[in-house]
Amino acid sequence: MTAAMNHYSIGNFQPAFPHLERAHILGQSFSIEHARTHWWMLKVGWRCRDFVEITGQIPRIVGSLLFSRILVPSGNTGGARVPPFKSMPIPADLQILLDQYGRSTKA
Repeated sequence: MTAAMNHYSIGNFQPAFPHLERAHILGQSFSIEHARTHWWMLKVGWRCRDFVEITGQIPRIVGSLLFSRILVPSGNTGGARVPPFKSMPIPADLQILLDQYGRSTKA
């Protein structure tokens, strides 16, 4: 999240998004952090004038607050161009962190 916010603060919106996707993978089982990641994705979408991202993130923000503890598709990167319930491979470096902190979500 810090890297994404740093990119955003200097106007590097496109490079911020991959960092948000990685933050989404790590934080999606925590309601507030999950919603926070989608909020930042919405902000990037807004600044990039990306209509798909803007309209896709609004329901994801609501859904993340309501369903993070119930349904978490492992590895989902959270962008609006990815189906919200699709499981995806988790990058190895992030899987190590998830395993280390007891949040294993193997795909």
